[in-house]
Amino acid sequence: MRKIVILDGYTLFNTDLSFDALNDYGEVEFYERTPADLTATRIGNAEIVLTNKTVIDKKVIDECPSVKFISVLATGYNVVDCDYARTKGITVSNVPSYSTPSVVQHTFALLLELCARTGAHNDSVQKGEWQRSKDFCYWLNPLTELHGKVFGIIGYGNIGKSVARVAEAFGMKVLINNRTPFEGSVSLEKLLSEADVVSLHCPLTEQNKKFINKNTLSLMKPGAFLINTARGALIEEKDLKEALIEGKIAGAGLDVLDTEPPKDGNCLIGVKNCIITPHIAWASLDARRRLSAITLKNVASYIDGKPVNTVN
Repeated sequence: MRKIVILDGYTLFNTDLSFDALNDYGEVEFYERTPADLTATRIGNAEIVLTNKTVIDKKVIDECPSVKFISVLATGYNVVDCDYARTKGITVSNVPSYSTPSVVQHTFALLLELCARTGAHNDSVQKGEWQRSKDFCYWLNPLTELHGKVFGIIGYGNIGKSVARVAEAFGMKVLINNRTPFEGSVSLEKLLSEADVVSLHCPLTEQNKKFINKNTLSLMKPGAFLINTARGALIEEKDLKEALIEGKIAGAGLDVLDTEPPKDGNCLIGVKNCIITPHIAWASLDARRRLSAITLKNVASYIDGKPVNTVN
C-alpha cells in the first residue's frame, strides 16, 4: 500500500476537520508539526507528501528517493525546491484560490478596525466608561469614513480583483499597481502618493522584498492606512515602525510578519496604530474546508495519472 505523510497538518485540520478521506488512497501518517531535522526521517519511504510550511529542499529530496508527489497545503509553494523536484521526477501541486473570500474579508476587517476602532470602543464600554460619560456618545479617536476615499491595490490577482469590488461597494475609487502593467493600472509612485488605503496582495519575490520601506512610505499620505495580508517580507518593519511613530502614515493593519511566529518579539508589536493578527486571513473554517477538498483532489488526480494544480 502506498504511504502518505502529512508533515504539518495541525493548522489545516486543527480540531475541527478530518483527514480520514485520505485513508482511501494509502496508509496515512499524520504529524501536527515537523522540525527540520526530522523531515527526511518522517517522510521515509513515502510516495506522497503533504506539507504546509515544512521545507522540502534538495537535501530532503535526495534523502527520500521514494517520493513521487508533493502537495503543498497552501497557495504559495516556495517551501519546496520545485525545480530540483522536477529533475527527480517529482510532481508538485498547490491549492490555488481557496482562501480568496476569507482573505478579502480579513483585509476589510483590519481596515474597518483602523477606521472605527470597534475593539477599543468595546473595551472602553466594558470598563464602564460609557456609564460614566456625560454625553450619550463619545469616541476615543477620530473615526474615518471610507466613502469617497482612494483604495490602492498592489497586486491584481484573484484576491486583488475581489478586494477591488468590495472597495468599490464602499464607494471608494480604486487604483491598481500590478507587476505586469495593463491599461488602467498606475505606477507604484502614483498609487502610493494618491491612495488613502494601500493594500498589499502581491506574491513575494526577490525583486519586491522589503519594497515597502523608508522611501516608499515617504510617498504616502500622512492620513493613509497600510494593509498587508500577503507576505511579511514585503515590508521593512523597522521603517514602518518609524513611519507610524512619527505620524508619517496614520495606521497599519497586518496579518503577516517577516518572521512567523515572532518568537523573539517584533519591533511592530505594541506600536500605536498598528493592528496585528497572527496570519489568520486564510484560516476561516470555510476556506480550510476548500483547502482540504482541493488537496484530496490533488492526491486522487495524481494517483489517476492526471495530476492537477501542478506548479513544476
